[in-house]
Amino acid sequence: MKRVLFAMGFAALIVSCGSTKKDETTSEKKAEPAAKSSKAAAVENPNGNALTPVLNAYLNVKDALVNDNQEGAAKAGGTLAVALGSLDLSVFPASQQKELKDIVEVAKNHGEHISESEIGHQREHFEALSKDVKDLAGIIGTDRTLYHQFCPMYDGNKGGMWLSANEEVRNPLFGSSMLKCGRVEEVIKL
Repeated sequence: MKRVLFAMGFAALIVSCGSTKKDETTSEKKAEPAAKSSKAAAVENPNGNALTPVLNAYLNVKDALVNDNQEGAAKAGGTLAVALGSLDLSVFPASQQKELKDIVEVAKNHGEHISESEIGHQREHFEALSKDVKDLAGIIGTDRTLYHQFCPMYDGNKGGMWLSANEEVRNPLFGSSMLKCGRVEEVIKL
């Protein structure tokens, strides 16, 4: 009986965490509005690459968490907080400044927590931070293609998201314990 239950549980894990890739046309269609808004923001904003230092630091945090590197994530989290604090929001239209300021404040707080925490807490803040960075990229624009990835098993099967510069899933929310758990939800193009 225990073997049957174990086999069923293992099969459910494989099905829910398979590194299956969605149909690219579906993913690209789903990503089209975000990609258009990113392009529009980059065209309207002469500082289209303003987010580059933030994205670089964010991706360094992600990579450190993928590798279960608490110290690397802490260092990159501190760099991220500084990069967020250095964003010159005055170059953006007045209609966007309040929203950007609110997002940046919350994201900076997450970066600071990541720089001071143990790896489990870093991962919690990273997942929340990922939503903020995605929102910033949607408003400001991005200098690169990003992949919005999602793991359905994170946080007691509520799921969690992150951004990656690579299409291949490498899960920062679980690291080596479930490295390939997740899927690409959306492609955010330049």
